[in-house]
Amino acid sequence: MTSQTANVPDPDQIRRAPKVLLHDHLDGGLRPGTIVELARAQGYDSLPETEADKLGTWFREAADSGSLERYLETFAHTCAVMQTRDALFRVAAECAEDLAEDGVVYAEIRYAPEQHLEGGLTLEEVVEAVNAGFREGERTARANGHRIRVGALLTAMRHAARALEIAELANTYRDQGVVGFDIAGAEAGFPPTRHLDAFEYLKRENNHFTIHAGEAFGLPSIWQALQWCGADRLGHGVRIIDDIEVAEDGSVTLGRLASYVRDKRIPLEMCPTSNLQTGAADSYAEHPIGLLRKLHFRVTVNTDNRLMSGTSMSREFELLTEAFGYTLDDMQWFTVNAMKSAFIPFDERLAMINEVVKPGYAELKSEWLFRQTAVTSGSNAAAS
Repeated sequence: MTSQTANVPDPDQIRRAPKVLLHDHLDGGLRPGTIVELARAQGYDSLPETEADKLGTWFREAADSGSLERYLETFAHTCAVMQTRDALFRVAAECAEDLAEDGVVYAEIRYAPEQHLEGGLTLEEVVEAVNAGFREGERTARANGHRIRVGALLTAMRHAARALEIAELANTYRDQGVVGFDIAGAEAGFPPTRHLDAFEYLKRENNHFTIHAGEAFGLPSIWQALQWCGADRLGHGVRIIDDIEVAEDGSVTLGRLASYVRDKRIPLEMCPTSNLQTGAADSYAEHPIGLLRKLHFRVTVNTDNRLMSGTSMSREFELLTEAFGYTLDDMQWFTVNAMKSAFIPFDERLAMINEVVKPGYAELKSEWLFRQTAVTSGSNAAAS
């Protein structure tokens, strides 16, 4: 439900608005130029293009297949150049810098340490390199006049058998920049219950985790993630729409799972552009986020893979504003939802909301108000 005040933001305001990102993959957000340079330095000769602009276009076009499996194949190239400490450090630092430049003030970036061992690094060395890169990116962002805090989510691949090992790694580094755990990869045929030992371990350790569920697979995946595994958040969760019935008269009936998700305020890490690419939604205007926002599910807006989707948080909000007429009030609602759902301590979340997010949106709303006042005054003067 949008505000009655028609303070629809323009692209510049959207970019400057404080934004919170919960679902973004480190290996899905590299700069094309960085991939080219790292490939050249490491002797990796399998890139489909060796010019940065052409490579960026290739990633976006390859990801526009409508298939999650095909979409995931593009990561072979990014992971291939992320096998050394220096490469991981650079990619992580640039990630933080790019997000800060886009107005993101808090981000949780996920990656699978097990995918970065081909160059001889240990799991611990991977985590330490990425953490160091995030801290460097935060420092560079501050020097450039931006503020961002980045936490890491360690991901286990759902088709592999290292989930418990990665969960233990996440717990080891939980006070050193790692804020939680995740499983990712193709959903079909690889249910989250395959990794129950990891989730039970994390619950015993009072640690946080999210699960990719309800993206390419339906309600059973969401149900298992919540009721068997105990996920704190749902990665995507877009298919919860399958448990919601909209009648011809516009009345809405929620099934028991959808009701549970809404009643328990379970955060949904929505990634609109990515969902269109993988076939989870047909268009922005038809994306379930519109109905879920009206029904007051705890929806958040995310990028998933900025390289493959050619996107950013600002672009996601621009597209949603065009599709649904969202205002600054709506943007703030999504952002506060995300900050409430972050895997950092409650007092720190509250401070971010009250000292960063709300003041930032108040400033933008005042800009809009004064702009509207000037327009009205000008019209009255012309009429007289």
